[in-house]
Amino acid sequence: MVLEVGPGLGSLTLALLDVVDRVVAVEIDPRLAERLPATVAARAPQLAHRLDVVPMDAMKVSGADLPSQPTALVANLPYNVAVPVLLHLFAEIPSLRTALVMVQLEVADRLAAPPGSKVYGVPSVKARFFGDVRRAGSVGRSVFWPVPQVESGLVRIDRYENPPWPTDPVHRKTVFAVVDAAFAQRRKTLRAALSTWAGSPAEAERRLVAAGIEPSTRGERLDAAAFVRLASIGTEG
Repeated sequence: MVLEVGPGLGSLTLALLDVVDRVVAVEIDPRLAERLPATVAARAPQLAHRLDVVPMDAMKVSGADLPSQPTALVANLPYNVAVPVLLHLFAEIPSLRTALVMVQLEVADRLAAPPGSKVYGVPSVKARFFGDVRRAGSVGRSVFWPVPQVESGLVRIDRYENPPWPTDPVHRKTVFAVVDAAFAQRRKTLRAALSTWAGSPAEAERRLVAAGIEPSTRGERLDAAAFVRLASIGTEG
């Protein structure tokens, strides 16, 4: 079953209904949410029974709000909220195993960037907390009407089948707090950047060393596993 966010007029919805057993479409605009079933009934009446529409903000939806539990997210995500929506849905809907989404090209690059890349940052680490992330293609402006001012890219996220670390909300919040602190001042070493989070530069250094991380390292050099180790030292210390 597929979860679609922001179906709008339903062009992607119709394509999905033709190849999957069920689509749950989450639409924040009440007028579009009301219109979508009629559009499907008019253009593909034989598929209308496969559609469920949930008139909600995707940033507020949880698994309990859905009529069934989707295993895949397929969506053209609004550029300004793409990352928050992705992270929220992976956190709130544990049945999601994979996502294939279209986002602004720069956002796709950030999500899929490896450690050490110039665009590696908070979205890169947080997405990898949930699963493997990779670029899945580019989409040129010419395929849209009207033609947008930005290029688009496809990103795929596959949730870890056996997560290498705890993914419960408390642990996730702790890890994400470390990530946010590490990238708040990119030019600073982790010893300096994490001083407020740890309570002091000396305590930040102690925790970094305990996690096997050189204190003079910068956040963009750490992979998700290193941030998880560091967060665990923090909760213990």
